[in-house]
Amino acid sequence: MPSFDVVSRVDMQEMDNAVNQVKKEIGTRYDFRGSKTQIELDRKDAKIQVLTEDDMKLRAIKDMLIAKVVRRSIEAEALVFGPSERASGDMVRQTVDITNGIDVETARKVVKVVKDTKLKVQAAIQGDEVRITGKKRDDLQEAIQALKDSDLGLPLQFVNYRE
Repeated sequence: MPSFDVVSRVDMQEMDNAVNQVKKEIGTRYDFRGSKTQIELDRKDAKIQVLTEDDMKLRAIKDMLIAKVVRRSIEAEALVFGPSERASGDMVRQTVDITNGIDVETARKVVKVVKDTKLKVQAAIQGDEVRITGKKRDDLQEAIQALKDSDLGLPLQFVNYRE
């Protein structure tokens, strides 16, 4: 019976490369000359910490980060920007969460989207991924298209296709 898995994964090596490119650009840009701007990737917690002097620089870093991430084939929806907060020394700090895996609430939405298509497929939540099985390959392809058309708020990949 054909099946595939719906997952939401971020390649952390590519994310590390994107953060390093942002660091490099910060070092060369004129508007960041002499500023105490820092950007760090915490791979274990899947977070990016940004520390800079004012909100204008924070917005510029956000735009740079999104551009570098998209160029590295990571969808911008994978980045969840937290609120900016004041830090010591008249600085501004922002935490960016990197979504990795499908949470239970989003997995239920995926199952609901698949069931609303009225196709002869079954969807089962398995940890941080959803497995979809069906008898016909065409039904599975229609389920993939329905999931691509729905806006669930995080990037989805379709992997582990089996006949």
